[in-house]
Amino acid sequence: MSFENFFRLGVDLYCMDKVLGMIGLAKRAGAVSAGGFLCTDAIKKRTARLVIIAADASEKSKKSIIDSCIFYKIPFLEFSVKDELGRYSGGGEKSVISINDRNFAEAIIKKIGTAQRKDR
Repeated sequence: MSFENFFRLGVDLYCMDKVLGMIGLAKRAGAVSAGGFLCTDAIKKRTARLVIIAADASEKSKKSIIDSCIFYKIPFLEFSVKDELGRYSGGGEKSVISINDRNFAEAIIKKIGTAQRKDR
């Protein structure tokens, strides 16, 4: 597995593991929608609090999700790869997941923001 996408974000492997663990907790709490259709539905219903797009998702998928996020004013970020997102959100490879709980979304954003500030 290649980790160059994580380093491009300025996120170290420890932080990546913590964020993926938070995604797993959110999934067990029922606060995750996984897959393009469910995420688009959560964005349109405005239940999505954060959208996470896999770095290795297709450009067409990224554009579609990002356009929806911008239109509905939902924060989004590019993080991890499809295999890891799928593993921690329950199931096979997932190009996109949405975190539907405000507290989990804020914790993930804070963790990634803290990791990026440490690297500078």
